[in-house]
Parts: sequence; C-alpha cells; structure tokens
Amino acid sequence: MSSNPVAETVASLMPRAKEELTELVAFKSVADFDQFPRSESEGAARWVADALRAEGFEDIAFLDTPDGTQSVYGYLPGPAGARTVLLYAHYDVQPPLDESAWLTPPFELTERDGRWYGRGTADCKGGLVMHLLALRALQANGGVPVHVKVIAEGSEEMATGGLERYAEAHPELLAADTIVIGDAGNFRVGLPTVTTTLRGMTMVRVQIDTLVGNLHSGQFGGAAPDALGALIRVLDSLRAEDGSTTVDGLAPGSAWEGLQYDEQQFRADAKVLDGVELIGSGAVADRIWSRPAVTVMGIDCPPVVGATPSVQSSARALISLRVPPGVDAAEATKLLQAHLEAHTPWGARVHTEQVGQGQAFSADTTSPAYAAMARAMAVAYPGQEMQYAGQGGSIPLCNTLAALYPDAEILLIGLSEPEAQIHAVNESVSPEELERLSVAEALFLRNYAAS
Repeated sequence: MSSNPVAETVASLMPRAKEELTELVAFKSVADFDQFPRSESEGAARWVADALRAEGFEDIAFLDTPDGTQSVYGYLPGPAGARTVLLYAHYDVQPPLDESAWLTPPFELTERDGRWYGRGTADCKGGLVMHLLALRALQANGGVPVHVKVIAEGSEEMATGGLERYAEAHPELLAADTIVIGDAGNFRVGLPTVTTTLRGMTMVRVQIDTLVGNLHSGQFGGAAPDALGALIRVLDSLRAEDGSTTVDGLAPGSAWEGLQYDEQQFRADAKVLDGVELIGSGAVADRIWSRPAVTVMGIDCPPVVGATPSVQSSARALISLRVPPGVDAAEATKLLQAHLEAHTPWGARVHTEQVGQGQAFSADTTSPAYAAMARAMAVAYPGQEMQYAGQGGSIPLCNTLAALYPDAEILLIGLSEPEAQIHAVNESVSPEELERLSVAEALFLRNYAAS
C-alpha cells in the first residue's frame, strides 16, 4: 500500500487513531441504564459530535430516539451533483461481562501482542474511527468526492430499535445512494470481506407455572408437576438429536453459496473443547449463515449454591432465534411461541412474550457499489480478492434502511473478524485491519464517485 498517497496518509494517522480510540473506549457507553450511567453514553455521543464538527461536518444533531437513547448525525457536503453516501457505526457497546476475566481493564485501551484490547475496539467504536480515517485521508488528497452523512447509533447492542423507529419517522434524514455499515468484519485477518447477508432474530421469554408455590420434594416429588422440569422438556424440543434447530413449521433454511468456512478453522475460531462435536448438519457456512439457530440465553431457576430440596412451582427462560434471509422474523416469532406452547407438558400453564425482533437482510451484490469496493479492497489488500460472506448475527437497521431506501446500495464491512472476540471478554482490534479497511473505504468513496 505504501505507493498509494491515501494509504500513506492513513498510515501517518494511525498514532492519532490509537489516541482517539483510547478516548472512546474509556466511555462505559452500555445503553442499559440500569447497569451503567446514562452520562457515559452521553459523553461518548458528545465525543462523536465533536469529532465530526472538527472534520467540517454540518447539521450535527443528537437524535433522541424512542428507546430513550441518542444517535449522533452529521452531514459533510461534497461537490455539487455528487452522490450521497451514508456511513454507519454505533458507539454503544456490550457490557464487559466478568471484568475479572479480562487480562486488562475492559474500558482502557491496552496494546498487547500487536492488538488493541478494550470493549468496543472492534464493535463498533473502531468502526467510527475507521470512517474518520477514511475521510481524513481523502481530505488530505484532493477532498471528499461525495456528500457524506454519518450516523452513530447509541443502542445497537440492546436491540431496542430506537434508530429504526426514528428513521421511519424521519425518512429523509438518512436517505443516500449508498450505505456503508461499518459493523461487520473480515472472514479472517487479512482477507477483505463484505458481508452480504444477515440473519434476522427474535427473542421470546417463556414462563411455565405448575403450582401455587414450591413444595418439599420428599413429600410431594414424583406426583407434583415440576415447572423447571417442564421448562427443560420444552427447551429440549427446540433441537433435533444432532443439535439442529427444530421449530414446528419453520423452514430449515438453505445451502450457503458463497465463501465456505472450514470446519477445523471454525472449531479453532469458536474455541470448541477437544472431543466436543459441532451441532447441526451440512456445511458450517450453512449452519451459521443460512439456517435458523435457537439459543437459550438465560434461565431463571434456583442456583446450585443455596438450593433447597423443592419441586419448583415456576421457571422461565429467554430464547433467541436467528432466522435466515427469506424468513419473516414476525412469522418466525409466531411459530416459536406456538411451538413452546404446544410442547409444554403436563398441562402446565405457559406464557410467552416477544421481547425483541429484527428482520434478516440480503444485499444485491451486482450493484456498482460492490464493484467499486472490490477495486478498493484489491489495493488495500494487495494480492487478495474481495470475498462475500454471511453473518449469523443481526443488524435490524439494515432491513429498515433497505425498506426506506429500496434503490440504495448497502455494503457491510468492519473490524469484527474472529480474533476480535466481540461480545466476549478480552475484545480486541487489529490495528493493521483498521488501517487497511480505512484505506479501502477511502478508495471506495473515490471509486464510487467516479463510477
């Protein structure tokens, strides 16, 4: 990349990028205000607004979204008649989980073994820095050749839909010819990748009640219906013997046609314990990108420590169901709720409640923007061709934007490759990936303006 002026500029900006990401990571911007102070998220939002203002952005606004959080918006005008590109990232982060399991403090950026560690380094504060680097590189090399809108979301990780509802109520605000979502990642470090599909998701809470109150298991056990036992039966019904997801009436998905995921590489990336089998059938790419997947996210029941010999009167669980493109998440929710109710044994009382939902997404890879990105990535990653991959996770905003702006092209790139361990302890980003992807985004904007 060294012979390219844009790449040389990005390389010279990397020390500043590290300083900025250090500042951003220090904000404990978890959009769960029962756990973390709202002031931390507000501080991160102000940081983003100040950074955009310093780059010449206009119309900077803090958007009060219906879920009680703020998204930050800014507009950078380009040449007359130029196309408009929307750059997206989010400044909110996942909770740090077990802070004692982090090798270094989660909200302090720390360099170790060539990577930068800290919550949000890859997902997705690093994405904000990537956008800034790309724009600065263009400013230093002839200017930004398109109109640019930036939107930094404040509650993406909570799946509360604030920005989606705001965009639907103000459809002109985020309108663009092309949208670059900086919240995905390369298939592996050094392999430039665009994510072309996202699974949708639904979250359902299920509660089972069998008794007025807990009972002594010696006096009543064996005849009194155990709510926890009933819940276990219900949860087990969601999987076939091989671990495949089985929800009554839900289509099993399809084969993935793009980049394949080697099974041994997946085992290493997922850190599967020796001797433990993968679940499901078919290619790994099928299982994680184009088929449904159920996960029991949590169970409310007595902990082992302090448990008493009791038949449980009530138990509940939170269930996540990922659904592949082509499956309506609302319909999948109905099927999941019907399944849970139908498989509840012993006439136990069952109540289900949907607590989150997002639609799947599938991009049009034949569009001019994809050709522009392929050329940019070939320069940023010499000797590599751009790959198409799916992502098992969900970014509900993608579908909202696709519905609002059906003619817009949507590309997903980002810093969340497998080594980043996003959502887990010891999240990190590769500074080399940040540098290369910033170059790729800058060259993409130039290529796209000229196409």
